[in-house]
Amino acid sequence: MGILVEFNPDLALRDQSEFLKGARKKDECVPERLIAGTIHNFLKKGHRNYWFMGEVPLVKTTGNQNLSRPIASIKILESTHFLEDNEQYTKGKYQIIAVFDINDPKIHFENLERIK
Repeated sequence: MGILVEFNPDLALRDQSEFLKGARKKDECVPERLIAGTIHNFLKKGHRNYWFMGEVPLVKTTGNQNLSRPIASIKILESTHFLEDNEQYTKGKYQIIAVFDINDPKIHFENLERIK
């Protein structure tokens, strides 16, 4: 038996509407308002590793690796693994660095490097 670990180059959270209808916890969803400089909590199911040494994209997901274009650039500040009801989770904090217009075709990241 191995150890299942996922390495994520972005932070993929659900739309706020999932929290409002009771399908997801607040920290599993994108904040209602994205404001540069604010710090938020996140929660993801599974044992996940994130890059701490720079900015990464914040994207929305509908599940099954269906991801939006980046909606913001964030910096992961902390990440902790824990068990709840014998399920692995990852929780942490991130800071919003810049907010992007999802309809703007401009490319904001090249691999893990933010294009400014």
